[in-house]
Amino acid sequence: MILTDYYCFERLASKAKLRMDCIASTGGYDELEMRRASRAYRATEKRDAINVGGLIIYYGDVPDQFGGNVHEKASKCLTIKGNNLSSIYVPNVESGYAFGDFRGTNDALLFAFSDMSTPNGTIAPGSRVEIFIARGQRDNALMLYNMASEGDADLQQEMADLRARARKEGGNGEE
Repeated sequence: MILTDYYCFERLASKAKLRMDCIASTGGYDELEMRRASRAYRATEKRDAINVGGLIIYYGDVPDQFGGNVHEKASKCLTIKGNNLSSIYVPNVESGYAFGDFRGTNDALLFAFSDMSTPNGTIAPGSRVEIFIARGQRDNALMLYNMASEGDADLQQEMADLRARARKEGGNGEE
């Protein structure tokens, strides 16, 4: 088994243009679990609510302040509270997949998109991104992308198994 963890995010927010909320996960991936909300935030005129245990990410273009040559390769990035977690590489927009690695780890990320659209720079309601984590496989991220894009049966089965495990384990871990 290559894939170890799974997180599914959906655009539920009504105010934040790039926010996506975790709606299902297998849990257990400390790099994301430690970023869950430790206290609740009420909705305000300018901010969406966050429940205790909620996990949110922001999916958007690579900001200008990100240094290095990331702009030459990555088109999107994943952030939490302004911190870059992963650059997202999309070799073929028609494949529905992308890849990256989790900053500061040796873990590869495989992204699968469902109904994802960003008209006028805002993620459309109902857009989803699934993140499959392959611990220790950072150097094989492109290979995982290629396997997913080509419909590798074993990898597709692993993805289906992780989705089912997330449903069985109760979703997003919110209290």
